[in-house]
Amino acid sequence: MTALAGIRVIELGGIGPAPFCGMLLADMGAEVIRVDRPSEVDRGLDPLRTMVGRSKRAIGLNLKTSPGVAVLHRILESADVLIEGFRPGVMERIGVGPDVLESTHPHLVVGRMTGWGQTGPFAAMAGHDINYISMSGALGSIGRAGERPVPPLNLVGDYGGGALYLAVGVLAALVERSVSGRGQVIDVAMVDGAASLMTPIYQMFGMGRWVEGRESNLLDGAAPFYDTYLTSDGLAVAVGSLEEPFYKAMLAGLGLDEGDLPDRNDPSTWPELRKRFAGVFKTKTRDELEAIFAGTDACVTPVLNIAEAQTHRVNVERGVFVTTDGIAQPGPAPRFSRTVSAVQGETPKPGEHTDEILLEIRYTPSEVEALRVGGAIA
Repeated sequence: MTALAGIRVIELGGIGPAPFCGMLLADMGAEVIRVDRPSEVDRGLDPLRTMVGRSKRAIGLNLKTSPGVAVLHRILESADVLIEGFRPGVMERIGVGPDVLESTHPHLVVGRMTGWGQTGPFAAMAGHDINYISMSGALGSIGRAGERPVPPLNLVGDYGGGALYLAVGVLAALVERSVSGRGQVIDVAMVDGAASLMTPIYQMFGMGRWVEGRESNLLDGAAPFYDTYLTSDGLAVAVGSLEEPFYKAMLAGLGLDEGDLPDRNDPSTWPELRKRFAGVFKTKTRDELEAIFAGTDACVTPVLNIAEAQTHRVNVERGVFVTTDGIAQPGPAPRFSRTVSAVQGETPKPGEHTDEILLEIRYTPSEVEALRVGGAIA
């Protein structure tokens, strides 16, 4: 038994946060059916969609045809959730906009993922993660002083502010539906989510405890006890010794006497403190430092690259990574005590389960063949 057993999710195929959300729901046990375009069926599986496609089934539908849209409507009769990542107006143009779905499938939870939202002056404009986080205050706050802002991969907008907020919205709407019996539409904008993730920073700014300018604050690399340091072998360690007991443990590991150091609570002393710390860290290898601080509360850890993260003993013992489709990848998260999440199956080829799904929703073999000949399915 899994947490979302019995929940059927229809995911209109795409790339980025909506498919990632579908993967999260599938890992938690939802039946996720991915709708692929005919061109995708012809082209085959895009390698960039392999991991996020795990645990799903796939049907090839041509939603530019009336019969293809009719098939989608029939699938939605037995579905609980529809998620899509098109630009505003696309769903409406193909005949499955919110007004139509509310009248034909009032039980359906509809999650709509965009960068700028369904409304607003930027709604119809293209964008990527870097654009959404640039407008939320996040990008402008990340990086070294006097240098360009540093994109934090595409984690903050696409996946933190997008996929996770879509998942939370879907799950909340399902809980509410259990009371009202009605679905609803969720407008998920990555710019909204990225701004929401910045709430603690905005709080500190509003209290006068965060100042403008990169590398000027406690958590943005200005504090010498919350930063990274190079080691003697050219690698790096991460230091997060914010609280006093953790700071003392870090000093003990480095062999430093707090009485011989400047006051860490005075930001004007931070450059000197950083110089002292950097000098000690640079005398040891990363592995030596990991051995020194392992099992302590110093909050000092090795900075691993992607390959190293997969094989580090801590991640291996916890089973952070799994292998699916022959590729090592992060496993399901979060973890449940009773309804355990798991990768439910390998990634399907585009349209792989088309006939199987159509037969399940009571199309006859001859009707399936007619749909194929007419170009409605692939």
